[in-house]
Amino acid sequence: MRKISKMALFIGMAVVLMLLLSPELMAQCPMCKMSAESNLANGGTAGKGLNAGILYMLATPYLIVGAIGYYWWRNRKKQDQDN
Repeated sequence: MRKISKMALFIGMAVVLMLLLSPELMAQCPMCKMSAESNLANGGTAGKGLNAGILYMLATPYLIVGAIGYYWWRNRKKQDQDN
């Protein structure tokens, strides 16, 4: 149980650092960009949320693959030490 909490803490810290240290990025397709710019020009705030949502969706697969890779590496390392 203690190992799981350490892993959760590590992943949480990595996500927080990634969000705090990453520059503001514009990750939109041309149609989404036009829609967001139109909304912002008319006083809306949907464009800012759209950018954040796209970045979260982009980061999720990398975090999942990284976590699976780490677990695989750690378990393989333990098996090698046991042999």
